[in-house]
Amino acid sequence: MNPTRDNKGYVYLIGAGPGDPGLITVKGRDCIGRADVILYDYLANDALLQHARPGAELIYAGKVGGSHNREQWQITELLVEKALAGNVVARLKGGDPFVFGRGGEECEALVAAAISFEIIPGITAGIAAPAYAGIPLTHRDFTTSVAFVTGHESPGKEASAIDWQSLSLGSGTVVFYMGMKNLSQIAANLMANGRSPETPVALIRWGTRPDQQVLTGTLADIAETAHKVGFKPPAITVVGEVVRLRERLRWFDSRPLFGRGILVTRAADQVGEFSKMLAELGAQVFECSTISIVPPESPEELAVALDGLARYDWLIFTSFNAVKYFFAQLHAKGLDTRAIGACRVCAVGPKTAAALEAHGLRADLVPADYKAEGVVEEFRKIPVAGKRILFPRADKARDLIPKVLAEMGAEVVAPVAYRNVSPDRLPEEALQALEEGRIHCVTFTSSSTVEHLAAMLGENRFLQLLDQVAVAAIGPVTARSCRELGLEVAIEPKEYTLTALTEELLRYFHDKA
Repeated sequence: MNPTRDNKGYVYLIGAGPGDPGLITVKGRDCIGRADVILYDYLANDALLQHARPGAELIYAGKVGGSHNREQWQITELLVEKALAGNVVARLKGGDPFVFGRGGEECEALVAAAISFEIIPGITAGIAAPAYAGIPLTHRDFTTSVAFVTGHESPGKEASAIDWQSLSLGSGTVVFYMGMKNLSQIAANLMANGRSPETPVALIRWGTRPDQQVLTGTLADIAETAHKVGFKPPAITVVGEVVRLRERLRWFDSRPLFGRGILVTRAADQVGEFSKMLAELGAQVFECSTISIVPPESPEELAVALDGLARYDWLIFTSFNAVKYFFAQLHAKGLDTRAIGACRVCAVGPKTAAALEAHGLRADLVPADYKAEGVVEEFRKIPVAGKRILFPRADKARDLIPKVLAEMGAEVVAPVAYRNVSPDRLPEEALQALEEGRIHCVTFTSSSTVEHLAAMLGENRFLQLLDQVAVAAIGPVTARSCRELGLEVAIEPKEYTLTALTEELLRYFHDKA
């Protein structure tokens, strides 16, 4: 349904899912992008807010462990107020709005105010968390029924509305929401009404997230065990024989990098690719872009070089960014790939070569060694004396390539195509994880990422926070920058690619296990 732009606005009640941002529905994601105002809960993953349109008003309306940022009545009043102001409002709720989400109460308030609304169901934690823990809620060999029960009833009730006898005597699986504070009473009530003390129980905290925790036991001992290890909410409690299947079916927390916190320091517009690779292997990724790639302060230098593009014999691209900004300037001049003419092209690394192919240009030369020394060695095999070479570069690029090629008799033009700049500060989440010792490895993919992180933290704090953290450097130049700043490099692939770096990370942590 498309919201009507009348004076009363429109409200989407959206189930945000259990925590993994990939589990939101396509419709839910699309409705976030339509909203003028987004009210979001504590259990709704912040990553979902990236789908908001520019300028949307974001309002946190969550509750953390009983500490209320806003009471429910205040949230409902705010929802009505924003809609009555003519806004399209997305009410983003963890899990599903109608499964212990108080969505029904919010809808009643909208009906009373004559505000149109729509419900976008979400995957509830009671289904998703056990699935990610490797626990099927039903199984032909164990049970064909499942019950979902609140473990936190309204404190105003004089007596429990839960039918403990039916839950206890039935052989089905029982899933309790918000039951950690009452765990001992839940277990006692089930046993008092006939459930065997040996019935398996699983507690699943932050289900579907990279920091998911699972604790298993029995009705007889789970409360005491949880107290001893300090197991805290938010958590789902699963009671039933199906819990026994976890050790055989667990998949999410058995991935090779599960439980490892990894700091990714790539450029802001490139961090996602590497983060996704690591997350798929189970890592908890903290994105910390220490550089931003921006156009040069003046495009004149590159623009002038492009005016004589047809007269060059070679083009050398050493990075994806060099390709990106070269073609941006080319297109700005009203030209395309045809302007390169008979000029031959060198691409350093497969990612750079792939970026060229996206423009319909296949590299004539891809050095086996992906650093400046490798480029120079390849050109020593080619007669370059008297040749004109265009080398679009970063503002802080090493001068080895143009210097050596000039010594070999080539005329080298090396205009600045882009700049590396440092953000003002680190993301709060990444800094907090460093300070709390939740980062096990930091990855550096260029010398700039190392130098900028050191500058942003300050040299002493930089060394202190990374003292017990494994340092991964993508190649020898980056590794040298790490060592010059006082870091010990633990992970350094022989091939200077993200794939090779990831493989070395896997080997390192496998050996550490």
